[in-house]
Amino acid sequence: MYTSFFGFTCKPFQLTPDPEFLFLSRVHKRALTYLNYGIGENFGFILVTGEIGTGKTTIIRTLLKQIPQEIRIARINNTKVTSEQLISMINEDFGIDTKGKDKTQMLSELTDFLIHLYGTRERAVLIIDEAQNLSPDLLEEIRLLSNLETDKSKLLQIVLIGQPELDVTLSRAELEQLRQRIAFRTHISPLSREETEAYIRHRLKVAGNEDGVSFDEGVMDAIYDFSQGTPRLINVLCEFSLLSVFVDEKREIDLSLIREVISDLAYERPGTRASSSTDKTPGEQDILKKMKDTVMRFHARLRNLEAAVFEMQSGTDFRNELKKQLTVVGAELQKKEDELLKREYELLEKEEFLKKKEESIRETYEQNVRRLPS
Repeated sequence: MYTSFFGFTCKPFQLTPDPEFLFLSRVHKRALTYLNYGIGENFGFILVTGEIGTGKTTIIRTLLKQIPQEIRIARINNTKVTSEQLISMINEDFGIDTKGKDKTQMLSELTDFLIHLYGTRERAVLIIDEAQNLSPDLLEEIRLLSNLETDKSKLLQIVLIGQPELDVTLSRAELEQLRQRIAFRTHISPLSREETEAYIRHRLKVAGNEDGVSFDEGVMDAIYDFSQGTPRLINVLCEFSLLSVFVDEKREIDLSLIREVISDLAYERPGTRASSSTDKTPGEQDILKKMKDTVMRFHARLRNLEAAVFEMQSGTDFRNELKKQLTVVGAELQKKEDELLKREYELLEKEEFLKKKEESIRETYEQNVRRLPS
């Protein structure tokens, strides 16, 4: 493999999230600090959002290595489940037997488990990844789990991690109580141009040889233009570039080579990826963001009007007028939400296509590696 050729002890741009390679950009450092502090101080809910490939999973794996032993962790990754399945997965990850038990029994045993931990000066943290897939009903059930508490502390702390769509779901009026319980929230955005170069050199250094390969002038700019600072795309591009120069027995990545690799990976460019939030043109992500903002504004208007109706004690005509306004705003909101759901379904279909493409290119890469002289 090319690792010995470049003097690496391991592959510097592997796609699997590895805490050893964590690059603490400004936003990644902030997210990890919030998580450590929030869990250390036993705050209720913590929310972390970020686009696909920005390093959320790496942050969580780093966090898990830093959490003290007296804190018990349950981590959920599959969120396209029913309410009973979710409770079952939580209990199983805490080591609670779930065979042959219904939801009521599982909730009772989870409560007993949490009380037992409290009595032994231990704590429990529930980490839910891919939380953007959770329905409003499931999110409300998760909020109810956080009601398990003593007079002085929570028995279960909850960390929600997901793509920005999670913020849209949380903006719904029926999730107001959950929103109010979020003590810390942070968004992991893509890297800047300067951070992109520092990220690449950091991974080379961790792999054992920062000078194992050199980059001609303009190459770093091309990598950033392609990836828009998304770490996963940076890794894909750099991995293929290293393989290409290894085949040519070179230790220098020039501009013509990087452009050739980019053309092979053109389908991954943020301008063509449904999941990217860094699209600078007025494309699907800009449209989706405007729709999300509109929906959130309508939710705010609804909440204000509902509060006015609730508090008003006199004036029948005025109350009727407010109800009419609520009806109009509600209809507008429903229309916008329908448009948003339609757009999100389209993006999910494209994301599935992207995943299949990624699997195909990975298979092609492995076939090329097998053909290389040993």
